[in-house]
Amino acid sequence: MKKVIIAPDSFKGSLSSFDVCRIISEELEKRYGDIECVSMPVADGGEGTAHTYLYNMGGEKVEVRVQNPIGKEITAYYALIDGHTAVIEMAQACGITLINPLEPMRADTFGTGQLILSAIDSGVRNIVIGIGGSATTDGGTGCIRALGGRFLDERGKEVRRGGAGLSDIETVDLSGLDKRISECRFTVLCDVNNPLYGKKGAAYVFAPQKGADTECVEQLDRGLRHYSAKVKEATGKDNAQAEGAGAAGGLGFALMTFLNAGMKKGIDNILDMCAFEEKAGSADLIITGEGKMDMQSLLGKVPFSVASRASGVRTIAVVGISEIDAQTAKEKGIDEIIETNPTHLPFEAILPRCEEMLREAVNKINL
Repeated sequence: MKKVIIAPDSFKGSLSSFDVCRIISEELEKRYGDIECVSMPVADGGEGTAHTYLYNMGGEKVEVRVQNPIGKEITAYYALIDGHTAVIEMAQACGITLINPLEPMRADTFGTGQLILSAIDSGVRNIVIGIGGSATTDGGTGCIRALGGRFLDERGKEVRRGGAGLSDIETVDLSGLDKRISECRFTVLCDVNNPLYGKKGAAYVFAPQKGADTECVEQLDRGLRHYSAKVKEATGKDNAQAEGAGAAGGLGFALMTFLNAGMKKGIDNILDMCAFEEKAGSADLIITGEGKMDMQSLLGKVPFSVASRASGVRTIAVVGISEIDAQTAKEKGIDEIIETNPTHLPFEAILPRCEEMLREAVNKINL
């Protein structure tokens, strides 16, 4: 009996990683019959991270009323694993899919802080935070405000929420920061290594995806520079150029600086948790994938991270579209790329047919 491990990320905006696993398994079993499909939905710290932990580890979904990126109350959740570890997915509270239209200057991370506070209130002291997929570029100020920190202007008043207020910060007041934070261990799951500001920083690289035009990007970058200087004055810490500081619009910087969080590559953490390499060793084929495979994917997103740990087992990437050529992919451990949207039709055109197109693509796989 052939054994196939299916370890994809979500196809963002269309299919969850769990849907992708289910569809691939159904089509392979229908076609080959005598086959063992091992579903291992994964994530890199963004959308689906908490659900991935629940699927692979078991646990409890804890629902919390929080504020979305522009202050509207919504229900989000975190995963409680073994009763003592909380896995928080910031996209649950502050994700880019939660608001329309996007508001790059106003959006903030307050809701993520509320999730952290809820976990601490429940007695949890080991907290894992996935920080992909944000709508925010507030430097994590919203999150720290929810935990008791304050960011004041020259008159001693709270600055505006979101990126709009960063340039107005004169005082970083941590006197009210929840004292229980010192009892906690924070691990941040992150899939990028960008610094807080500069041409490779949070504003220039990611804010355009969050609705920012050129003028807005420049304003946000200036705000992040100013904010980091004020944070250094208050804490003596300078994490602005640390890898991952610019993740989630600077939330990575805030978690490192104010919560002493350790940074870890999200997909590596999840593959470790799934005992991926142990299972891969006995497989005949590994299937991975994501919605769009591009140059950022080469920096360690799900498909190439899975391939790098596949122990030489034949690996196929089933993706929506690919901007990576076959030779480059092969050098990085992916033996074959199969696109569900090979003619690269617009997203709106393929959305109603995404499941059908994935099923068609799976039938191009030969064991």
